[in-house]
Amino acid sequence: MRYQGKITHWKNDRGFGFIAPDGGGAQVFVHISSFLNRQKRPAANEIVTYELGADARGRARAKKVLFAGEHLPTADSPAYSVGILILAASFLFFVSASTLVGKLPLAVLGLYLVASAASFFFYALDKSAAKNDKWRIQESTLHLLELIGGWPGAMVAQRLFHHKSKKQSYQIVFWITVILNCGALGWLLSEPGAAVLRSIFGTA
Repeated sequence: MRYQGKITHWKNDRGFGFIAPDGGGAQVFVHISSFLNRQKRPAANEIVTYELGADARGRARAKKVLFAGEHLPTADSPAYSVGILILAASFLFFVSASTLVGKLPLAVLGLYLVASAASFFFYALDKSAAKNDKWRIQESTLHLLELIGGWPGAMVAQRLFHHKSKKQSYQIVFWITVILNCGALGWLLSEPGAAVLRSIFGTA
């Protein structure tokens, strides 16, 4: 539950202050780290919204604090979308770097790139089909592509096309495929997994 109040005291040099709730009652402690917007400095008399939490001693403190007019990030918010795109790009960079240093064979990187491109393409097709009431691509097909390594491309497509990003049941399965795939990659980077890769690809 979110509450609204006004910052009554703010110590800029120490990064904390207090909020007076609109409904009355005891003032609530707030720390600079609890503000979601790090580009703006708090000041006295600012109207804010917040959630209630507690410190280690059980004392009330504000968390997830927003200035008046701001909203919590959602699956379609620009901040969330940028974060998702950075995550996908960072993961592919990690796989590329692991390939360059010899931790992974080129075939693994190729699989991620091809599967991601295929996932992106099929998401675009399915989005177009949904708009034009045409034959849809089965969700199981999309999930299979995500599972074998296409989830970075799927992640980008979800944000760019606003497709499948709000369907909770789909998102649950999607994130399961991400976890399973990352787990499999982690195993391939371990000594037993590396031994299997060496036996398959005949590397030293």
